[in-house]
Amino acid sequence: MTIKPHLQSILKKALDRVALSREEILALLNISDPEAFAALFNTARSLREACFGKEIFLYGFVYLSTYCRNDCRFCYYRRSNNESLRYRKTADEIVAVSADLARSGVHLIDLTMGEDPHYLSRGSTGLEELAELVSRVKLATGLPVMISPGVVPEEGLRTLAQAGAEWYACYQETHSRTLFQELRIEQDYEQRYQSKIQAHEAGLLIEEGLLCGIGEQDSDLLASLEAMQILDADQVRVMNFIPQKGTPLETVPGTNADRETHLIAIMRLLFPERLIPASLDVDGLTGLPGRLAAGANVVTSIIPPGKGLAGVARSSLDIDDSRRTTAGVVPVLKDNGLQTGTIHSYRSWLAQQRRG
Repeated sequence: MTIKPHLQSILKKALDRVALSREEILALLNISDPEAFAALFNTARSLREACFGKEIFLYGFVYLSTYCRNDCRFCYYRRSNNESLRYRKTADEIVAVSADLARSGVHLIDLTMGEDPHYLSRGSTGLEELAELVSRVKLATGLPVMISPGVVPEEGLRTLAQAGAEWYACYQETHSRTLFQELRIEQDYEQRYQSKIQAHEAGLLIEEGLLCGIGEQDSDLLASLEAMQILDADQVRVMNFIPQKGTPLETVPGTNADRETHLIAIMRLLFPERLIPASLDVDGLTGLPGRLAAGANVVTSIIPPGKGLAGVARSSLDIDDSRRTTAGVVPVLKDNGLQTGTIHSYRSWLAQQRRG
């Protein structure tokens, strides 16, 4: 394999855990030839193995409510979309599904919802109800919990942490303020960004994410990667844009899967010791090998069939035919020379990260 000396130098720096400059990150974003991609992905996998061995962690996904007070232009569940499936699961249903996921072997329960007014527009009453749900899920499963409720007031973040949540996920999607206002109309960029800083201060680990294929430039991607470093995000995620029926961006072409895997590999170079998901929500089980090859070490959006639960980017892909399950994922890991991590390994990583 022959690659340019400048790229070889950048990859060597990454392997040696030396911080990359803005120019070097831009050079990685501009990779285009197959040999350079292969070298990038090889480096990403080497770093993953150096930090995590062959272990991959699995996240159970419970989209508990598809009601949302926001009107994001890209989202299927935007409040004005009459095409969208709407439901709000009861606490008993959520606890039962979470227990099923725990028995299947996942390492974490991801409780996700739209910014549901039932929880977020009722002041402390709604947040206390959400906190009680977190407590019940932890008691029923014995697993770490990630809560993804959208923007939550600082006091509410402390309430969720006290209830036992380990993680707070709230994706900016882009760190270009101009693009943010185009996508997340009527929302406050700074408020959303500050919620993650406040979550860290409350003792929660944070996940930050970006959406690609929505008209961003390389400079926008660079801004997002730098923002994730400044936030000291514990888990970083990227997902390809998927056009959604009933939204203003319905007719905008989706982006190639290579865009997402390219960014996953760059993230692994920049965040070698952090968690980077391979989501089943974009391309389902068939897209998992490519994301693992790019250096991801978490499989997210594992959803049990027959429970009436939806995904996000693709609300029904691979769910009812039981492909988005631990039983469906584990053989793919084995075929790619990887294995399911132990819950001890996952808890140890969490403890070390929280101490840090």
